[in-house]
Amino acid sequence: TQYSFKEVFGTRVVQKELFDVVAKPLVEDLIHGKNGLLFTYGVTGSGKTHTMTGSPGDGGLLPRCLDMIFNSIGPFQAKRFVFKLDDKNGVDVQCEVDALLERQKREAMPVPKTPSGKQQIDPEIADMINVQDHCKVEEVDEDNVYSVFVSYVEIYNNYIYDLLEEAPFEPIKPKWNNCNTPVRNGDFIPPQSKMLREDQNHNMYVTGCTEVEVKSTGEAFEVFWRGQKKRRIANTQLNRESSRSHSVFIIKLAQAPLDADGDNVLQEKEQITLSQLSLVDLAGSERTNRTKAEGNRLREAGNINQSLMTLRTCIEVLRENQMYGTNKMVPYRDSKLTHLFKNYFDGEGKVRMIVCVNPKAEDYEESLQVMRFAEMTQEVEVARPVDRPLCGLTPGRRFRNQAFQEELSRKLEMRGGPITAETEEQSVSEMVLQNFPPLPSCELLDINDDQTLPKLIEVLEKRHKLRQMLSEEFAKTVLAFKTMLQEFDSSVVSKENYIKGRLSEKEKTIAGQKMELERQEKKIKTLEYKIEILEKTATIYEEDKRNLQQELESKSQKLQRQASDKRRLEARFQGMVAETTMKWEKECERRVAAKQLEMQNKLWVKDEKLKQLKAIVTEPKNEKPERPSRERDREKPAQRSVSPPPVPNAPPVRLRHRRSRSAGDRWVDHKPPSNLPTETVMQPHVPRAITVAAASEKALAKCDKYMLTHQELASDGEIETKLIKGDVFKTRGGGQAVQFTDIETLKQESPTGRKRRSSPSNPDPPEGAADSEWTDVETRCSVAVEMRAGSALGPGYQHHAQPK
Repeated sequence: TQYSFKEVFGTRVVQKELFDVVAKPLVEDLIHGKNGLLFTYGVTGSGKTHTMTGSPGDGGLLPRCLDMIFNSIGPFQAKRFVFKLDDKNGVDVQCEVDALLERQKREAMPVPKTPSGKQQIDPEIADMINVQDHCKVEEVDEDNVYSVFVSYVEIYNNYIYDLLEEAPFEPIKPKWNNCNTPVRNGDFIPPQSKMLREDQNHNMYVTGCTEVEVKSTGEAFEVFWRGQKKRRIANTQLNRESSRSHSVFIIKLAQAPLDADGDNVLQEKEQITLSQLSLVDLAGSERTNRTKAEGNRLREAGNINQSLMTLRTCIEVLRENQMYGTNKMVPYRDSKLTHLFKNYFDGEGKVRMIVCVNPKAEDYEESLQVMRFAEMTQEVEVARPVDRPLCGLTPGRRFRNQAFQEELSRKLEMRGGPITAETEEQSVSEMVLQNFPPLPSCELLDINDDQTLPKLIEVLEKRHKLRQMLSEEFAKTVLAFKTMLQEFDSSVVSKENYIKGRLSEKEKTIAGQKMELERQEKKIKTLEYKIEILEKTATIYEEDKRNLQQELESKSQKLQRQASDKRRLEARFQGMVAETTMKWEKECERRVAAKQLEMQNKLWVKDEKLKQLKAIVTEPKNEKPERPSRERDREKPAQRSVSPPPVPNAPPVRLRHRRSRSAGDRWVDHKPPSNLPTETVMQPHVPRAITVAAASEKALAKCDKYMLTHQELASDGEIETKLIKGDVFKTRGGGQAVQFTDIETLKQESPTGRKRRSSPSNPDPPEGAADSEWTDVETRCSVAVEMRAGSALGPGYQHHAQPK
């Protein structure tokens, strides 16, 4: 058995090669704002969890995906709580002040909800996330800020549980352990299952699920490992640590553009893009007769197999809808697994599946089922393009802002270092005070000192004059500055008016272009509709053309068959005509010969009568010939006269042999029940005959000849029996037909009807009775009449009389 896949990896393949082919394109789509879904599918114990998480020193797909994400967006990450997820699968953006207050609030809490990136990584997972490849996405939008949120759920017995949920301690409610029995120390509280909801974009999400914002690969994988410890696993006969649930690790990436200055995030919710990558570790399908599961394990196996069967059904219905154009409903709601990822199968992102196969001989049949299903899923297309919102800002804002800040810092350092606005104000006041003359010493040591105060008054008057001069200069400067501001304001107003005019022109142009675009779109839709109608019409014409071609081919084949049948019938009729012509030629020759013989016999009879008449005439009158009595005739041996020689040049009569004609054939002897028994000595007898009272197709199919015994009343009141014979032929339709060829007649006559010669006691017979004396039975029997059988054929005569 052979199966075809897009890529096949051997037993010695490394995790990096598998990641580069399968998962790396999904991470690139995630950063570009598209959704992705990655499955690991196979029988139990085939290495699905190992493929997803990896092993110490060789991380699997999940840590490599996280490492590639943070390598790509590392310098562009937003501060914590700038992006805030809501409870309806959406995201909001906060200003820097709100985000700072949120951070201070979280830091003030006694138990932090999110792990700190500065904490030491658990040595158990340190080797798994220590990926040295430093893989990153090349094309990252540098004018955006990014934040990563992770969540971890499992689907156990068709219920969804949050693996990151911290169960609160409630001393009133009873506590339960894994065996569903109450405990007293309160170490375990059964988790509450979560429900699925649909957001405004028709995407499915788990309501009330814990979503943690992470800033590094180690922090994200530590969250995953914390939930992995809560995942349900069990020891079965096929796997020591068999997953009893489907685990789903969801990575959400929120991104939004910077404002025009490149300093802060743009405060528009429409510009926020939220993409999602779901990494699913499916529980393995298993047969209970192999695992010998009982109790909870049996129930878990049943739910696992049921959810995988629903996944197969959904894929098969999608494939059928796409290949054959049907519109069957896909049963997403039959399982929480398929319901959660409904939007992926409807086309909201790419879907990839890794099929894990165990080379063990015991798993052969199940592995075949897995590969058959995986091969079928390749024919389902679910990806469709996603439109990203356009912000309309100039690209490169972040780097221009950074370059400006760097240049400003450099110039300030050249002037003595960076100073704040408060120090600038102090330096201006100091510079003004430095321009004033210094105050003399105001210390009065003597009451009669009259120099200190005049000097102080003089200095103060100078300062007052200088202050007035500075005030006047400052007023002039302010006036000049106001004039400059007014000029600048007027120029700005003029430019603004000019720009507004240009903008109005551009808007008109854009409106015209939009109208033209709408017109072109309508025209395109109209043309597409016409094209669709033409395509449908062409399809109908092509269908009619194919039907007409098929009809033409069938008619031509029918005409060919009819022509061949006609040729066969013509050949058959020609053969029958030739045979009939030959038959009638022979029959005519026979009839001519028989007629000639009959005329010769009549001529001979007349000659004999003339001879007898001549003898009677020439005899003396006194002597009467006496006819010997019948007794004496009986005593004398009957001698047959020799027939007269045949007429020269007369054709010979062809004798017919009846018995040899039907010696090798089988007959159907049809004797109707209305016939009367004749009780004659001569009876028709046909060997190997099937006697029937009514003709049937079954009897005709077994025989070659047919004979009908028919009785009718003759003119003299005697019963006349006719034997009508024919040949049996098979018809083209599979039936039987009879062609009659001969008729034989069997007739009885009463002896009382024969005429005798007159008695010798009557000496004077009438003169006209001379001829009648020779018409008695003896005279008439002196000529034997033989009738030849045949349909509508005349009798043939042979002469057997004795010469007198």
